[in-house]
Amino acid sequence: MAEMSAMNRKLIQNLAETLSKQVKHFNKTEAECLIRLFNGLLGDQSDRRVGNGLDRGKFRNILHNTFGMTDDMIMDRVFRAFDKDNDSYVSVKEWIEGLSIFLRGTLDEKIKYCFDVYDLNGDGYISREEMFHMLKNSLIRQPTEEDPDEGIKDLVEITLKKMDHDHDSRLSYADFEKAVRDENLLLEAFGTCLPDAKSILAFEQHAFQDTLER
Repeated sequence: MAEMSAMNRKLIQNLAETLSKQVKHFNKTEAECLIRLFNGLLGDQSDRRVGNGLDRGKFRNILHNTFGMTDDMIMDRVFRAFDKDNDSYVSVKEWIEGLSIFLRGTLDEKIKYCFDVYDLNGDGYISREEMFHMLKNSLIRQPTEEDPDEGIKDLVEITLKKMDHDHDSRLSYADFEKAVRDENLLLEAFGTCLPDAKSILAFEQHAFQDTLER
């Protein structure tokens, strides 16, 4: 058994070394901690086909419980942003690549990530309909409103006026990038898809506590 865990440790260290070279923002020790955390999460998964990675349900639990996300549509899109090969599982490499942007990404990386999350059908644009769906989902409906959809439509028009620089009634990546660079608060205009500073700190303290204790 000791041999097995020594072998495991060596495998994890080798994987951490490889991934830390491929992924920005994490050093080898941090990558190792994230691999261990990933393996621990896999151990809890009811679906025993562990070779594949974290399934949608497990990943959503992490987004909800650890990062306080509540919007189903956005959580689904975050899962897809992490799951680069679209096999319905987040592999250990996708986990570390995704967390690198999620926790420590540059503004450029976060703009690209948020745009991908908000482009619901993956056609390279955030359309009026997509904005409407996301804003409707993320806003709290007031019981007194007669037709909440009207208010959301107005909000979509206001958003387009502010962000649609080429006036084609949809947001291209260039539109979104320019708008966010001019006004950083627009990064998560259509719903929370990144963790706040407090959640990041809590997650990193938990994930990297081994390194802090050494």
